[in-house]
Amino acid sequence: MSRSMNSPGSPAIGSTAADTGALPAAFGQGQAGPDRPVRVGIIGCGARGAGLTGVLLSMPDVRVPAVCDPDPARVHAVSQQVAAAGRPEPAGYGDGPEAWRRLLERDDLDAVVIASRWDQHAEMAVEAMKAGKYAAVEVPCALSLEECRALVETHEATGVPCMMLENWSYRRDNLAVLNMIRRGLFGEMVHCHCAHSHDCIDHWFFDSRGNDRWPARFLIEHNRDQYPTHALGPVLSWLDINVGDAFATITSAATASRGINAHFARRFGPDHPGARRRYAQGDIVTSVIRTQRGRTIVVNYDMQLPRPYDNRWMVQGTLGLYREDPPTVYIVDRSPEYHQWEPFAGYQKDFDHVWWREHGAAARAAGHEGTDYLELRTFLDAVRAGTQTPIDVYDSVTMSMIIPLSERSIAAGGAPVECPDFTSGRWPTRRPTFAVEA
Repeated sequence: MSRSMNSPGSPAIGSTAADTGALPAAFGQGQAGPDRPVRVGIIGCGARGAGLTGVLLSMPDVRVPAVCDPDPARVHAVSQQVAAAGRPEPAGYGDGPEAWRRLLERDDLDAVVIASRWDQHAEMAVEAMKAGKYAAVEVPCALSLEECRALVETHEATGVPCMMLENWSYRRDNLAVLNMIRRGLFGEMVHCHCAHSHDCIDHWFFDSRGNDRWPARFLIEHNRDQYPTHALGPVLSWLDINVGDAFATITSAATASRGINAHFARRFGPDHPGARRRYAQGDIVTSVIRTQRGRTIVVNYDMQLPRPYDNRWMVQGTLGLYREDPPTVYIVDRSPEYHQWEPFAGYQKDFDHVWWREHGAAARAAGHEGTDYLELRTFLDAVRAGTQTPIDVYDSVTMSMIIPLSERSIAAGGAPVECPDFTSGRWPTRRPTFAVEA
């Protein structure tokens, strides 16, 4: 590309003629054009909302006219963050839990970024689409099948896109693996393993003093894969889910709940309320998904036991396989030694995705391994062009529906549960658009 993707009017990164076409003419109240910035409202000004705002402010073609959070102090902090970046100070909506609805009534927003609590994501995204504003919603986009259906039905009724911000789909290594798959190096895809392995007890579910944070109630009330999207994000594109294949059934099992009580007893003593409370959530959930084309995916939830972070991605085909940890591959008639792993680094270089080849420096400068920058940049390019987002509503709900489906299977003793088809039977003929290189 001859121009920076940050400049107004620059071509959308990764767009091709195969991408979905323009949306219905009725879309939007003030769609961004080539000669003015994309105008984004922020709903949720906590740590994640402030972080995403910082990434948006690294892009010269973005303005933030309005921000919202039930906590006025957070609204003020993000408003000052915007002003400190040399942009006009946004209007603040911090007067109550329903203030976000008034933000959506503004006619000077092209899109909203939703970084609120999990249980608010779906409702806010639905109302954003109804208001004619592109919705970028943090993970997960929904917690129930009813919320998944509402998101799909609203998108189909309004024509307005909704994109879940699954940033691990944009990781440099995962996109290189996607290129290798699409160029046939691994043969026909057969199986994947993925996980979200991240000890979050002392900073996410609870604070450092042992007090409940808002996600704690999900561990008390539910036994399920609470956070499947980081695991599944790259897998959907690796296996052409919703664009040639689809989830058919899921079978889930959970271990007993031991890790949370052990954490509190070790940290605060056996008499601490957290050490004695009963938690519904098992420590590790293992789900096996079978697809319509006979592939399998193993998904692990592992967020409550002491451990370093990893995702344990592995993708296997008829000619070889890739694994994330350690990053290695084996490919028939290409790897130098029979049945011996070889380093992935050379393949990363040879199959690096165009997004990383052309924009890696700007992405990495924005933090979080560059993934937030790329996901927001591709989202904003779709807003500017009036086209579908790179992760569409069908992929968004497919990743999120594992939450209620795994809970249902665990409650039924590990019985298989049928996965809904939110594409209404269109998955065999839909074609890939995510990260398709020209």
